[in-house]
Amino acid sequence: MDTAVQLTVPVAPHNQFDESALAAYMFTHVAGFQGGLQVSQFKGGQSNPTFLLTAGGRHHVLRKKPNGLLLPSAHAVEREYRVITALQGSGVPVPLSHCLCEDSRVIGTPFYIMDHVPGRVLWDPRLPGMTPAERGAIYDDINRVIATLHGLDLKALGLEGFGRHENHLQRQIARWSQQYRASVTVSQPAMDRLIDWLPAHIPPGESTSVVHGDLRIDNMIFHATEPRVVAVLDWELSTLGDPLVDFSYHMLTWELSKEQFRGMAGTDLASLGIPDQQTYLKLYAHRTGRASIDPQHWEFYMVFNLFRLAAILQGIAKRAEEGTASNPTAAETGRCAGPIAELAWRRAREQLGAT
Repeated sequence: MDTAVQLTVPVAPHNQFDESALAAYMFTHVAGFQGGLQVSQFKGGQSNPTFLLTAGGRHHVLRKKPNGLLLPSAHAVEREYRVITALQGSGVPVPLSHCLCEDSRVIGTPFYIMDHVPGRVLWDPRLPGMTPAERGAIYDDINRVIATLHGLDLKALGLEGFGRHENHLQRQIARWSQQYRASVTVSQPAMDRLIDWLPAHIPPGESTSVVHGDLRIDNMIFHATEPRVVAVLDWELSTLGDPLVDFSYHMLTWELSKEQFRGMAGTDLASLGIPDQQTYLKLYAHRTGRASIDPQHWEFYMVFNLFRLAAILQGIAKRAEEGTASNPTAAETGRCAGPIAELAWRRAREQLGAT
């Protein structure tokens, strides 16, 4: 079986759309499309449902907003399309984009189509089944790609207006506070405390770059045999912002356990060949030209990103409750929101003196 097809399942009933209308759209907007469209849905993914489009021996990928009532500014497929189009040839690997449709009359919600990039999706950050050398090489390349992204010239990419250039953390705290409040299913006292505490303790000195917003290892595709990133996916949360906030979110993988949320805390990283937190952070700092990173600032970034993750998970819980989630495991995933929020508030108290 085609490896791309192996990663898919039949389209879930709540994600179905008019496939004939999509095919008609593709005839005029996707070069080389010849018809005979087959649609399946990729496994995984909690936000924008993603589909494999197969026709004439070629594969494309469709990302669309989910059906149902959506939170303000969420599921921004338009932003995804804009940034991956701008990043073509930039040194940050992304799929080739084809078209963006903002007309909900075609298949029910806005969507875009891009090339399918073959390769490996690595769901477990501990990289089971690999040698220590392979694991080390993969993490080195992830680090390189993220450093490249954060060093791109905004003007050269045409992304100077992709977001505001100041007060990124202030705006992010406000945004995720709003998103959380719009998706509350049960009271989370830790989130209420963080919403009050975070805005008054933002560290100074933020810089600005393109930020991805969700730099987990499973949002990347790796070469089938080489330890190399061949595509960075899921740019829904991308904007202009502080690159250290982006990178610290990526490094939550080192802070959280598998049971807490897709992490590797408590793992013997040295035996696996995976760099420890300080080694990995120093490598990123070297690649981005930073002499050092203030430890207290870094602690704040970690607390903020735990808060942000809890807000994201709460949104998943809300969609699961409403029956509009794109992933059948959404309810289980959403239940992680409370423990992550409590971890964030505990860290704020223990490391930053929050009261």
